[in-house]
Amino acid sequence: MEFALCNEVLRELPFQRQCEIAAGLGYAGLELAPFTLSDEPHLLPQAKRREVRTIAEDQGVRIIGLHWLLVAPEGLSITSSDPARRERTVEVMRRLVELCHDLGGSVLVHGSPAQRNPANAESPEAARGNAAECLKAAGDAAGAAGLIYCLEPLSTRETPFINTIDEALNFIGEIGSAGLRTMIDTAAASDMEPLPVAETIVAKWHSGDLAHVQLNDRNRRAPGQGEDRFGPVLRALRTVGYQGPISVEPFIYEPDGPTTAALAAGYLKGLVELLDAESGENG
Repeated sequence: MEFALCNEVLRELPFQRQCEIAAGLGYAGLELAPFTLSDEPHLLPQAKRREVRTIAEDQGVRIIGLHWLLVAPEGLSITSSDPARRERTVEVMRRLVELCHDLGGSVLVHGSPAQRNPANAESPEAARGNAAECLKAAGDAAGAAGLIYCLEPLSTRETPFINTIDEALNFIGEIGSAGLRTMIDTAAASDMEPLPVAETIVAKWHSGDLAHVQLNDRNRRAPGQGEDRFGPVLRALRTVGYQGPISVEPFIYEPDGPTTAALAAGYLKGLVELLDAESGENG
């Protein structure tokens, strides 16, 4: 199993140092939050894109994708009933697909709860239609680039719009874009799904529309820093044959970012070793 670290955990550090720490801890890659690169990440020059990718590769990690997509620039919304605002948002989404491709990534994770607030629209129905329009454009761009654009189900404590995997599956089914998928964020799934996360993975993965995984405890800290147990989650991912990177995305960094990243890496490495031993005994 390959683990990636969401780089905002280390965002106070220079990018090269982020890569050094991640590689030293055994992470195979970084999942980048675009706002950590620039206030206008969608306009990042080609030379800077090459530099970022080269720095990561030189340190022994790869950029697996992007997440937390619409924080910067300010004022974006997929639900807005303002056509100009929506048009600008779509332009940023398309350019972030290009950025992900140029950085060597394969997946974009659309969480961005503030930028999908239904209150930005005239009605819940309008919000849904507006979001579908924007997500179709992004999904089509991702599909054309050979990437995957994931709509992330989030907890109701973050947004009232798309909170469960079934809601996400139904919505992307209505939109009908080849590049559009959904994914599992374990904290949100722990809050919102009727089954435990491991059972949810086994039950839902057959749809073919779950394409990425982020690990975090429901207390918003890293795996191993709370009550949630991730051994069953990793075992379920093996059961369904998931081959992609698994990203660590805590929101609380205590005592600090590097230590949080290290604690998660050690905890997950131990779980993988146990699973490997389990497989050997059963093999």
